[in-house]
Amino acid sequence: MKKSLVSGLIGALAVGVTATAFAAANPFEDVPADHWAYDAVAQLAADGVIEGYGDGTYRGDQEITRYEMAQMVARAMAKSGVSGADKAMIDRLAAEFADELNNLGVRVAALEKKVDNVKWTGRVRYRYIHRSEEKPAGSTLSHEVENNNTNQVLFRLEPTARINENWVGKARIDYGQADNMNTGANTTSATVDRIYVEGTYGTAKIDLGKIPFKTQADYGMVSDYRMAGGQVAFGKDVKLSLAAGRINDAAVHPFNYNSNNAGSQIGLLNDGASSYQGVEVYNDRAQKFTWGLGFQRVKRDVTWNPSALGAGHTIQNLNGPVNIWNFGLGYKFNKDVNLTGAYARAYGIDAVAGNSVDSTKHKTSYAVQLNYKGAKASEMGSWGAFVGYRHLGIFSTIHSTYREFGPMNGGEKGWEAGLSWAPMKNVVGKVQYYWGKELVSEHKTHALWTELSFIF
Repeated sequence: MKKSLVSGLIGALAVGVTATAFAAANPFEDVPADHWAYDAVAQLAADGVIEGYGDGTYRGDQEITRYEMAQMVARAMAKSGVSGADKAMIDRLAAEFADELNNLGVRVAALEKKVDNVKWTGRVRYRYIHRSEEKPAGSTLSHEVENNNTNQVLFRLEPTARINENWVGKARIDYGQADNMNTGANTTSATVDRIYVEGTYGTAKIDLGKIPFKTQADYGMVSDYRMAGGQVAFGKDVKLSLAAGRINDAAVHPFNYNSNNAGSQIGLLNDGASSYQGVEVYNDRAQKFTWGLGFQRVKRDVTWNPSALGAGHTIQNLNGPVNIWNFGLGYKFNKDVNLTGAYARAYGIDAVAGNSVDSTKHKTSYAVQLNYKGAKASEMGSWGAFVGYRHLGIFSTIHSTYREFGPMNGGEKGWEAGLSWAPMKNVVGKVQYYWGKELVSEHKTHALWTELSFIF
């Protein structure tokens, strides 16, 4: 069949030809001024909905199949920011090619990936965190309970750019501010938290760059953070994941030993970068019964200074590689209720020299959690709740999801409960409460963690 003039206009848009300057006058030399579609041509061109060829011609005498025409209409339908009048014209074409559009299926979806090549999402987030800890022995503090209150605000942008059929580029850009209400300290940061490419080939997914990194076998108990490196996962029902790179965060495990509770931080990373290698095997997280097994190796690059812990607080061989075995189990009772459990054990940490720091408590981590539903940003009124118990050793976790998205720090054990609710679409509020103890000192700790996110 011959292209109609209007359909050809949409075809020019669909094939992505070079744009011409748009004007109120007819920009296509081979569309006669007395043709019924003349006014539509001029209007659509002026609106920026259609584009001609680089030489200013329309080339309407070329033959095209109805299937090819339907592809072009699908592309035009997916274009955003079209006026009501222009949309009405596109709707007329869609009605004409309705049967072909219904039969395109996956092929239409593939075409739509190329429309609006760069997509932006993000959020504005506010957090209020209150922590309290009983007065440590030997403290010079005048009060029996040490309180810490923090306000945090964050503006986040997450662009996604399609490179080709197999690869996309992703990034996460954060601008945040934190105010300590007790000390008056204020910190501001602007970071590119993630920047990486993601490739998909069949059932294989490849991430390269500054990537999000979460241990899947244990539902993020060992790590739910970021890493500079690469990760590849294979499989459908059962997945194999391989990852390697470098992790660097000076505040991964805030664990204080000095008498005034303002001393050094220790953990797998502490104040230096660490190399990481890991392998995991786990099944599809959508299954009724879920399981996973993993192995992680972490090696710090800097020299540990045991004197920073103070007299009698020396941990041997902290500079060597630490090997972590982790596994997890989960069960879905129904679509709303599920139970998960995880365990991790670290090897390569020698005995403690002194009698104040017991590394044994920090070699293991475990967690169990019962979940009911969960708030979904896309569903107004959706909500959820959970309750769980955690024991987070500082040598058997890297950056736990319970620290990244909740009130617990490394080196603590205790109970945690939380609620989430979406009062309106794309708005989610969370409240979580933790009560427990530090692993070594047995000092009682409490924390209230609240979050309100506006998602776009």
